[in-house]
Amino acid sequence: MTELQLRSILREGYQWLRQGRYSEAIHLAERACLEYPDQAHLLELASEAHLAHGDPHTAGERIARAAAVASAPLALLIKYASLLVQLRRRHDALSVARQAHALAETDGTALWRIGALYSACHDVCAARDTYQQALGLLGEPPPLLYDLATMQFFGGEFDAAETTLQRLLQLAPGAGDALYLRATLRRQTAQRNHLDDLRQRLQHTVLAEPSARAAALYALAKEQEDLGLHADAFQTLTAAATGKRQTLQYDVAAECAQIAAVRQCYDQTALRALQPGHGGEGLIFIVGLPRSGTTLLERLLIQHGDARSAGELMDFGMVLGEATARVVSAHPGLTAVQASLKIDFAALGQEYLRGAREVVHGHLVVIDKMPINYLYCGLIATALPKAHIIHLARDPLDTCYAMYKTLFYNAYPFSYALDEIGEYYLAYRQIMQHWHAVLPGRILDVHYEALVSETEQQIARVLHHCGLAATDTVPELSAVAFVTASAAQVRGEVHQRSVRSSRRHLAGLAPLVKQLQDAGVSLPQLNELDAAIGQ
Repeated sequence: MTELQLRSILREGYQWLRQGRYSEAIHLAERACLEYPDQAHLLELASEAHLAHGDPHTAGERIARAAAVASAPLALLIKYASLLVQLRRRHDALSVARQAHALAETDGTALWRIGALYSACHDVCAARDTYQQALGLLGEPPPLLYDLATMQFFGGEFDAAETTLQRLLQLAPGAGDALYLRATLRRQTAQRNHLDDLRQRLQHTVLAEPSARAAALYALAKEQEDLGLHADAFQTLTAAATGKRQTLQYDVAAECAQIAAVRQCYDQTALRALQPGHGGEGLIFIVGLPRSGTTLLERLLIQHGDARSAGELMDFGMVLGEATARVVSAHPGLTAVQASLKIDFAALGQEYLRGAREVVHGHLVVIDKMPINYLYCGLIATALPKAHIIHLARDPLDTCYAMYKTLFYNAYPFSYALDEIGEYYLAYRQIMQHWHAVLPGRILDVHYEALVSETEQQIARVLHHCGLAATDTVPELSAVAFVTASAAQVRGEVHQRSVRSSRRHLAGLAPLVKQLQDAGVSLPQLNELDAAIGQ
């Protein structure tokens, strides 16, 4: 093949991809690959075409062949590893990422991307080290400094993270995300805080960008609350949440309708009619709303039982979504929830289990701490009948307030307006009541208030439910990464400071309280609230 012929095929193939003509691009690329099987650029085109057409498996095969025959395979190896991550083949992705790493010693941009691959494969230490290596070649781009600080935060290296963030903020004074991460690294004190710094930054146009300003306000509210300035903190938090909500396009009613659809479709009759999967031994799903105590329970189980955590895995929802999409493609008249009743639940469980075990390197007892899996309790019980489901329940107002005061970035968009938090909480409450009704005895409720006040008894209760014996070998938390917003708090001593913390803000939360109480939600210790609502 001449260079001119190759360029002509590539030009035509990528033009068809840009036009959305994926079948034509696949046909062109595959025909050319048959004739020239060792042409890396054609194999790369075929991979891109299959990926655009929704077939990452074939795309991965083509890009692997391209990397094998290419004279300079670094970029192709990175693409291949990215596809493997998408396919949840994390062990293979790590292997390919390491191959790429060996070729990227002097390529800072490639190292940055490889660090992101390590992070996606839950290897926080490798990601941190690779980001540091990239910094030595690229200088100090603020986004790379932020990625490094995030890995340091997840790994419990809070002093190092603060040093990294201070350097970042010198270079980019308006980096709101960095200001918020800095505030969350530790509990601020009167002797050590950033109140003056945050107020000065907020007074200048350096934080004029709405998302950055909202993040800085969240940082200020967090530090004010740490220092006991509760009235100031709530006022700042209200401004932060309002600013963040204005940056989002989101419909809480539509999301709650989807939750209701799951509840309606997965009734007891439907669940009994499903063909169950098999296995799931050693799997522990910790579910609930964010900020309800799921990370604390995860940490305590790691310390007390022979368990390893896979973190907040998105795998169950992803595998379910892929299986559902195939059914919808064959039956276009079905909604996604209706289609999910027709999937192969045994295959769902097997594929989920394969990916989860890879994260913990084959360990038998695996914790999946993705809170949002509460949506799928009935599906989990069907696909993995021997798995254990632990539901973290917390005081309703404390739960809502804890979500309201947290900046989640790209998750939980309902958490930035009190009325939307209330609506979502009620949908969550209804579906959890439903799962308990249709799966009697299958889900163990653990109350946050009991977990922090009678910790040993509650952990013994959970271990018994999961069929686990307490272990005398307690792993060092310094060796455990917690990839979650509460990565700092969870490493401290178990405390009760957050119990009833919402009661400090009864006047500000009054509309939410009324919304919850009107729906029949019991809110303990609210005797003083009547006066606040009346006012």
